[in-house]
Amino acid sequence: MAMQVNGNYDTDYTERVREKQVAERAEKTKEAANTAEEKGAAKLSEPQDEYISSEKSGKKPVGLYRVGRDESGNRKIFFDDPKAARADGKGEGADDKELRAAGAGQGKPEEKCVTNTDKVDREIRKLKEKKQQLEQQIQSAFGDEKKVRELEKKLAQVENELSQKDNDTYRRQNASVTE
Repeated sequence: MAMQVNGNYDTDYTERVREKQVAERAEKTKEAANTAEEKGAAKLSEPQDEYISSEKSGKKPVGLYRVGRDESGNRKIFFDDPKAARADGKGEGADDKELRAAGAGQGKPEEKCVTNTDKVDREIRKLKEKKQQLEQQIQSAFGDEKKVRELEKKLAQVENELSQKDNDTYRRQNASVTE
């Protein structure tokens, strides 16, 4: 069986498809441009942030942090506190050490506090000793069930009290502070 193809090809069809594709692409780009213009118009009405350098603005920047050199010539970041500098009368740009010195010389003496936990430590040590004694008494009173139960009850109370007191929070709360 042999097949014969008619020699008349429709070349117009392929050309029409290409033209249609080109037209669709042009229409899509036109739509994209229109939506971009609409978005751009909407964006223009909204306020936007933009960077303005300190030279162009004419104002001196707040500049809380700046890069400088320390005594040995190494690069260092300095903190300029505008409030402390103005209160000191030196103006902005005062050095970090100058600001600390200015704050220290305002008539506020340094306060030194001493925290003492010796009393709490002694209390905890006594509880641990009492626990040890109760454990020894329980071992020695092995045959007497009534006495063993009573000693175990006391031991449980001591262990409970010890677990409440043998921690940093209890030490801080019950420490004596002297100024």
